[in-house]
Parts: sequence; structure tokens; C-alpha cells
Amino acid sequence: MDIYNLVIAFGAALAAGFVNAIAGGGTLISFPALVAIGIPPVSANITNTIALCPGYFGGITAQRKDLLSQKQRLYQILPVGVSGGIAGGLLLLNTSENSFRILIPYLILVATFLLAFQPMLKKIVEARLQQSIHHHKKNFVVLLVVFLTAIYGGYFGAGLGVILIAVLGLLIDDSLVKLNALKQAISLSVNVSAAIYFCFSDQVNWPVAIVMFFGSIVGGLFGGKTAIIVRPVILRWAVVVVSFTVALIYLFKA
Repeated sequence: MDIYNLVIAFGAALAAGFVNAIAGGGTLISFPALVAIGIPPVSANITNTIALCPGYFGGITAQRKDLLSQKQRLYQILPVGVSGGIAGGLLLLNTSENSFRILIPYLILVATFLLAFQPMLKKIVEARLQQSIHHHKKNFVVLLVVFLTAIYGGYFGAGLGVILIAVLGLLIDDSLVKLNALKQAISLSVNVSAAIYFCFSDQVNWPVAIVMFFGSIVGGLFGGKTAIIVRPVILRWAVVVVSFTVALIYLFKA
């Protein structure tokens, strides 16, 4: 990997960390960039997952108070997130390059639409939480849906947070603040468990992963400091337009 491509990878991670700190959807920038510089799709996805892990720790730190009040829930859900993340990682490592290449545009489109309709989903969840619930949701349903979502997160990951907040809002009766903190914890468990599992494979491009690791940290810090200035809605739609264009390019190539 030459210095030119490493610079591109660093820039992509910088942008992804910045976008994740403000609006979300950073993977939709960094993953296509890695494929564009010649990294095979499966390796690019794995390298990207490992490189962007630091960003999740910031969200956990910021919302630790809201997590401490739901320890029992965490004890039940986090192991499910970990196992789902590993299952998704296992599924990815057993997917051929050609099959994953075919899936790329559809995975990007799913994540793009989730990002585009994020505000609408948030309103639906908020409305659902304001209603009186007269029946108890079975705990195993919550765990099953979280497990399936975690498999997706370990396999690709883009849009995982949007899916989780929608699922948690529909199945668990609690404040949106606490559910958002829970979403952050589950996302962390899914991505870190998948990343650790990927570390033992031969698919990680370590020079790129290390460069991107620092890029994502710098981008996240910069995004956190400029979040007041930059309008999330504008940034989100910019990512949506770029991601939709990238998905169309992959479709036409296929």
C-alpha cells in the first residue's frame, strides 16, 4: 500500500469520524473509499470495522450516566450483541468476494435509506413511547430482534444505530434518552466483538487500519467540537446523496 493510498484512507477515516460525530453514516464514506483504492470488498469492510471502533467509545463515555441506571438490561442485552456481532463476522468471512461484491450496492442502499429517513423513524419511536402500553413485551422477542440486528451489524454495520433505536423504541418502554444510550452500548458490543474476531483473520489490511484508526479519532474530536456550527441535516443529506450515487455506480458496474 503506497503513501498516496494511505493518505486517502486517512482522509476517509477523518471524514467518517467527523460525520459519525454529527449525523451518523460515516461507514458510507470510508468503506467505498477503501474499495476505490484497490482493497478487496470483504477485506475493506473488515478493515473499516476495526478502524472506526474508537468512535463508539466516545458515545459511551458521554452517556454513561444513562447506562448506569439500566444495568440489569445491559447484562441481558450486551451478551446478545456480542454473540450477534461475532455471528455476523463469521458470516462475512464465509462470504466469497464475488458474492459480497454483488451485495455491496444493496447494503449501501439499505444503509442510505435508513440514514435518509432517520428523522421520520425517530418521530415514530417518540410517538410510540408516548402511548400507554397495556401488554408486556416478551423479553425473548427483544433479545431475538437485537440478535438479528447485531448479525447485520457484524456483517456490514452501516445504519446499525438507526435500526437499533427503531427496534428498541418499538419493543422497550423507556425514555428516548435511555434507549439512545442503550443503542450506543449495543453498537459498541457488536462492533468491538466483530473487530476482535476479525483481528484473528488474514483479511485485515493493518497499515490502512492503523492509519484510519487515528484518522477516525481526529475526525470524531473535530466533529464533536464543530457540532454546534455544522447543521446535521445538511451533512446527513450530503452523505445520503454521495452514498446513493456510489450505490448506483456499483449497480451499473455489476
